[in-house]
Amino acid sequence: MPGLQKILNGVIQFRKTVRKDLVKQFEVIRDNPNPRAVFFTCMDSRMLPARITSSQVGDMFVVRNSGNMIPHANNYGPSGYEVSVTTEPAALELAVKRGKINHVIVCGHSDCKAINTLYNLHKCPKSFDPESPMDHWLRRHGFNSIRKLEQRLKDKSAGPIEFVSDNPLFSFKAVIDPEDKLNVEDKLSQINTLQQLENVASHGFLKEFLVAQTVDLHAMWFDIYTGEMHMFSKPNKKFILVDENTVEELIDEVDKHEA
Repeated sequence: MPGLQKILNGVIQFRKTVRKDLVKQFEVIRDNPNPRAVFFTCMDSRMLPARITSSQVGDMFVVRNSGNMIPHANNYGPSGYEVSVTTEPAALELAVKRGKINHVIVCGHSDCKAINTLYNLHKCPKSFDPESPMDHWLRRHGFNSIRKLEQRLKDKSAGPIEFVSDNPLFSFKAVIDPEDKLNVEDKLSQINTLQQLENVASHGFLKEFLVAQTVDLHAMWFDIYTGEMHMFSKPNKKFILVDENTVEELIDEVDKHEA
């Protein structure tokens, strides 16, 4: 079957050009890795988190799945009586409670095939395949995002969309695509990315860290066709292009939130 040869040839190229340098990096951090963030993103093959963020060995945890979704705690029983044993909450616990990271980042992207599928399931319910794990995953964990999208499409003058957390510090409002340049699936992708911040904040084991403000939550959105990254600005209630003109302002916003 095609594909494996390319991967194995890539391993050979890695051995010739990169391996020795990486081994040196591994030796430096072997006993004391110090990641400062966990980066949740989509498993889309076009997304390259380390390259997009210029990250090196030990800089951050990376968790990938279909649609960069983190299940809401309410999906696992009232008051947490039923503990989630899915990968995403487990990764949160590993990164926050045991890895002592300070930043949880959820990064969505344009032309997301998972989000396109979610929207298609919404518009064409008969396309739902009861034997498809992905269809179940998207429908179950994408419902709130779809609901917020319909709110946005139904009345564009209704004002910002609200994302509500038990902790007021992590409740916020968002204006999605204020210039109306994105297609509906990309609007949904941005909403879905923000919805995950609400979902992350719902997990009880994070409460002490969120209350103490030792951990902050961030949303980013990558446009795969322009190669540009956007970060959600709570004061501006929208995604802002990350460039030389905005990066200091975005960092300052985070510093003020943590103060």
